[in-house]
Amino acid sequence: MPSLPELPGNATTLARRLRVGQLLALIGLAPAAILVASVVVGILSLAHQTQLRGQLLNQVEPAEHAALQLATAMVNQETGIRGYELTGRNVFLQPYHLGLSEESHDLSVLHEHPITGTSATLRTSLASIRAWQDRTALPALRTRPQLGSRTVTAVDVDVAGKHRFDAIRAALGTLQTELMARVRVARADLNNSAAATGITFAVIAGVLLLTAVGVAVALRRLVNLPLARLTTSARRVAGGELEHSLRLRGPRDIEQLADDVDGMRRRLLAELDAVREARNRLSDATLELERSNAELEQFAYVASHDLQEPLRKVTSFVQLLAERYRGQLDERADQYIGFAVDGSLRMQQLINDLLAFSRVGRAGSKRAPVDLGRLARAAADDLQQVVQETGGEVVIDPLPELPVEASLLRAAFQNLIGNALKFHGDDPPRVHVEGRREGREWLFSCTDNGIGIEPAYAERIFVIFQRLHSRDRYPGTGIGLAMCRKIIEYHGGRIWLDSGYGPPGARIWFTLPAAP
Repeated sequence: MPSLPELPGNATTLARRLRVGQLLALIGLAPAAILVASVVVGILSLAHQTQLRGQLLNQVEPAEHAALQLATAMVNQETGIRGYELTGRNVFLQPYHLGLSEESHDLSVLHEHPITGTSATLRTSLASIRAWQDRTALPALRTRPQLGSRTVTAVDVDVAGKHRFDAIRAALGTLQTELMARVRVARADLNNSAAATGITFAVIAGVLLLTAVGVAVALRRLVNLPLARLTTSARRVAGGELEHSLRLRGPRDIEQLADDVDGMRRRLLAELDAVREARNRLSDATLELERSNAELEQFAYVASHDLQEPLRKVTSFVQLLAERYRGQLDERADQYIGFAVDGSLRMQQLINDLLAFSRVGRAGSKRAPVDLGRLARAAADDLQQVVQETGGEVVIDPLPELPVEASLLRAAFQNLIGNALKFHGDDPPRVHVEGRREGREWLFSCTDNGIGIEPAYAERIFVIFQRLHSRDRYPGTGIGLAMCRKIIEYHGGRIWLDSGYGPPGARIWFTLPAAP
């Protein structure tokens, strides 16, 4: 290790005994005093800035946000009460109860974070809210209108209740305006404090520069070599040599600095080991999850496949009973046999659908560019008998050519068009399939004029074996849209119900990537 540079006379011994800070103090007592004063001012400035930031983030802005949320909560309550008065159905009270919960939370935030100058407006807002709830909402809940008992017209609207709610809006609007003004003032104070802090630290930087110039000549030879050695060692560690030690000999504080940096190196090494161990555990967990999913899919496939054989035997013998002994037993026995035949056939269809569902994405077929318009028309041709029986019409616009698994997309189009034809109203079904490019994906839609789907069931319709109607009215197993969802997501797309469309009619949207 290179030796420390020598200084004349007893200076070398003194330099090695003292810390670098003590040497600096001896050389520049006056600049150090100025520096200390500047640091104190900077700390006070930072503390003031921190206080303003805390007031803005933890008091003023939460209060402003709570006021905005309170207005939304009251709109939800008013919407729920109005819907309940018009229909008498409890389901319309869900926004009202949600609004009550949000109101309680928002009021607690406003009380926890009182803002100077807004107390009177807050009390006015609370009085308006209580007046509307006591005189409009609670009487409406106690009245409990009956659905279909009368025709609701504009005369039934509670004018007084509307005025009360307008008072709420006005009071909350004033509160929001006051809070927004307080936010602007707080932000202006914070910006001014930040500017003052910047000036303070600029002064501190100037003092540091002057101090450095004053001590550079005397300390260059004493401090430079140990620091250069420390820098070289630190770069070796930064380059990946985490096992390289940073300990060295020199002035006491430089040795301590080297020990501290070396401690950081050791902690970093320990943390990297912990990260590697966590990564390995995560990798093992990922592999276990993939294996579990694969076993689950295999279980569904095998279970469904193994159920086919005993069910096929049951179905055959039950059908044989129905054919040979129909009319030889009493009417109830024939009915029971009919139930058994229908149940076994329906079970067989469910198993076949489950098998088809489990096979999606497992066949490993290669994707190739396919004209989706031709594919959709082929799916519509498969449903030509249904189209003729219902007097329906299927219109398919020109669609793009995309790399997909043709058999899967054809099944998706067939399910979508088939559902649109099946769930028709009194008029002959009309189905329209179209698509357009949007950025890096294609957006497709299947629109019909049928009975429609309520927005409340927007997610349920894509769950396997979920039905919204009885089998007597609309036959099927309830797997069609679940199959569509699995196929579309397997191709990297999304599928959803257009909640704003119909009834009458329904529209299903789905996307596919424009490129693999």
